[in-house]
Amino acid sequence: MSSDLQTLEVLGVPVARARRAEALAAVERAAEADEPALVAYANSHTLNLASSDPSYREVLRRAAVVLNDGAGIAIAGRVFGAPFPENLNGTDLNPEILGLAARRGWRVYFLGAAPGVAQEAARRLQERFPDLRVAGLRDGYFPRSEDADVAQLIKAARADVVMVALGNPLQERWLDEHLGSTGARLGVGVGAFFDFTAAKLRRAPEWMNRWGIEWVWRLIQEPKRLWRRYVLGNPLFLFRILRARLRPDS
Repeated sequence: MSSDLQTLEVLGVPVARARRAEALAAVERAAEADEPALVAYANSHTLNLASSDPSYREVLRRAAVVLNDGAGIAIAGRVFGAPFPENLNGTDLNPEILGLAARRGWRVYFLGAAPGVAQEAARRLQERFPDLRVAGLRDGYFPRSEDADVAQLIKAARADVVMVALGNPLQERWLDEHLGSTGARLGVGVGAFFDFTAAKLRRAPEWMNRWGIEWVWRLIQEPKRLWRRYVLGNPLFLFRILRARLRPDS
């Protein structure tokens, strides 16, 4: 991580300990840096994947900014005695990044999700931010053999920011490998953000967000796809955190 934010290393990944305004300022600095910058969100699922896959962990370590997302990371902060000031989940923070892009005149490319979802998300976001400049759109249903071609499409669109919704770990790997070829200054891995924005998925009620159990709502909505991530993954993450706290050199 190259930003000047304070961080807490969680299972080998430095995660920023910042308030919302500080995180946005760090994203802006990253977009103005000499090298293309990756912004990633880390939740318990992300860090479970990184724990099992050292190459993915290194992708996250190379990111300019890694932001804390969800109750699992909040618990990790408390366990390690360094609580995170705020939950910086992407569904709430990505619109603010896009608001920044609108103010700065940055051109944004939307890549990922099912056909039609990015288009609807972009339409709704332009209603919210009339000055938002959409450079282009592409769904995520393309073979890996076309990655380089997609990067060239983004370059031809003269994008400054690329928001990629391909899921973990693919979206961060894609940006780590191809962001430089797109000509964009900033790449953000956004997960299900397009689906939420386009109303293809419903967000959890506010009280569930406050209590840090939004994952229960996601599990109810998509049990077949997400049961392994949450029912098995959450206890595994807590085990790994407690092991790291008790045996820091293991």
